[in-house]
Amino acid sequence: MTTTETLVARHYASGEPIALTLEKGRIASVRPLPAQEPWPTHWAAPAFFDVQINGALGHGFSSTELNHGDVQVIADACQGHGISAFCPTLITNSLEALTHGFSILRSAVEAERTLADAMPCFHLEGPYISPEDGFRGAHPREHVRPPCWNEFLRLQEAAGGRIRLVTLAPEAEGAIRFIEKLTRAGVVVALGHTAASGDCIRDAISAGARLSTHLGNGCAAMLPRHENVIWQQLDADELWASLIVDGQHLPAPVVRCMLRAKTPARTILTCDASTLAGLPPGRYRAWGQELEITPAGRIVVAGTPYLAGSWAFLDHCVRSTMSIAGIDLAQAVGMASIQPRELLGLPCPRLEPGHPADLVLFDRDVNGLPRVRDTLVAGVHHPFKLDLQESQNDAARASDRGTPPACGNA
Repeated sequence: MTTTETLVARHYASGEPIALTLEKGRIASVRPLPAQEPWPTHWAAPAFFDVQINGALGHGFSSTELNHGDVQVIADACQGHGISAFCPTLITNSLEALTHGFSILRSAVEAERTLADAMPCFHLEGPYISPEDGFRGAHPREHVRPPCWNEFLRLQEAAGGRIRLVTLAPEAEGAIRFIEKLTRAGVVVALGHTAASGDCIRDAISAGARLSTHLGNGCAAMLPRHENVIWQQLDADELWASLIVDGQHLPAPVVRCMLRAKTPARTILTCDASTLAGLPPGRYRAWGQELEITPAGRIVVAGTPYLAGSWAFLDHCVRSTMSIAGIDLAQAVGMASIQPRELLGLPCPRLEPGHPADLVLFDRDVNGLPRVRDTLVAGVHHPFKLDLQESQNDAARASDRGTPPACGNA
């Protein structure tokens, strides 16, 4: 952006009207405005950051046919939903496929500055996870394997050193030592798709693990009542937790209990958007199997109730979290914008002079829930386009009615 622009909006935390002057992609000034009618229609907040984006609109980062055009489509889709930046996520696959994916991502961000800003670092989810059904989720069993440091170095080289987050199962052979090496290398280690014991989880934390990836999902449908991987991670104050609060992956009472245990300050919202995110209801072929998107925005293995990824974007998760957990807007923005960046050691945009003009502008509906209308990335507008997600009945999807299966496959 080369011109000066002034936006009038209400501050997401205080609710007070402010005038934001933007110049050369940054916030030049922030002025309070008189609290008088009419109040500004829009609210302003730091733009969202998602630690786990697998794809969107039929394009996936784990595809062996990934190209720069696919990467751009996914980034554009995210920025239309308030997400200015995110971690492109590659899941369990062969070394060749993972190398290809990270190489394409590297070349894309090196060729295009806007993509570099949108994807400052990458997420490797697997292949070092549990091979057990349920815990493995939708990851292909044939490519699950124990951690290998030399293999990771090859992937990190392909990524240009941008792999900043790795999700793994600490019970895998050699995983604790692997966690120590990742931590020393400045990589954030997350526990996920794991059947680990309590002792193993504590060992992983001592080795440097800091996050629970999509806690409550990627686990077996049947667990011991007390000694199980969810309770053990909830109990560990050292672990942050990412949650998929889309009205599908976690029942509302579970979300409320997890937020009470972890607190909003130690919780990150992720949409975990899949390759099919944002597509119309219907049947699709993906990952070697037939999947179905239901009219309610639920992605399942066709003919079964089992989840096979997430259809929503992060703006929907923010609304759902506010609706079912009763948290306020400032807390929700923290979980979707501030905390993810803090965890990864990235700069956090704030509504203050000198900060990047990475903003999300939204209206609030009759229930006070935010509806994204525009996303600014370095001052460049990415208006929200009415799509299927906007037309869904969010209240019904985020309500306590209807409990999804205990085993989420994301």
